[in-house]
Amino acid sequence: MTTQAVLYREMIQATEMTDDRLLRRMMAGDEDAFALLYRRKHPAIYRFALHMSGNPTIAEDVTQEVFMTLIREPRRFDPNRGTLGGFLFGIARNHLRKRWEQERRLIPFAGDNDELDDLMAAPAAASNGKGHAPLPSATDEFTSLETISRVRQAIGTLPENYREVLILCELEEMSYEEAASALDCPVGTVRSRLHRAKAILLEKLRDPRPAKRASTVGE
Repeated sequence: MTTQAVLYREMIQATEMTDDRLLRRMMAGDEDAFALLYRRKHPAIYRFALHMSGNPTIAEDVTQEVFMTLIREPRRFDPNRGTLGGFLFGIARNHLRKRWEQERRLIPFAGDNDELDDLMAAPAAASNGKGHAPLPSATDEFTSLETISRVRQAIGTLPENYREVLILCELEEMSYEEAASALDCPVGTVRSRLHRAKAILLEKLRDPRPAKRASTVGE
């Protein structure tokens, strides 16, 4: 077998390895295993941090912190408690909260929690097969770039607890169980937060007034 064929076979075998196996190889000193884990997980972690913060610089900083934590403390991951992806999202979430706490010490923030109790009447949508209802289809309400931009802006204004579950379950297409692991909360909490997040989001999209970005924790 030629050298090129051997390398190709090794590359295919590496891409087919589970996250857990790659992590074990990384812990044994295999730098290529870490590089592959980084390539696999970086895009989703960055997207989550970007949607949560609305700031590319913060998103990149948080993403780098996530993988530095993985390098320094890989044994913190317990496969019995969830997936590696959920573990990494949880680290990203904690780093984002630390950034917000630092910012709140410097800049007063006015949250929008007062509106939440008025927004619970939205009907549930049909299931998307993952156990939770999908956002409106792009072929329905979200057909123009302008509207897509409004949706992104509206997501950015949701209180933290609702924003993160919407991002994980809808944008990252996590199951309830995976999201619950990432957020360290019961599955039932994920369901209720997601339903409420959709109600708030749809109400915001009906409101023609510009929305203000939020980073506070919802009740």
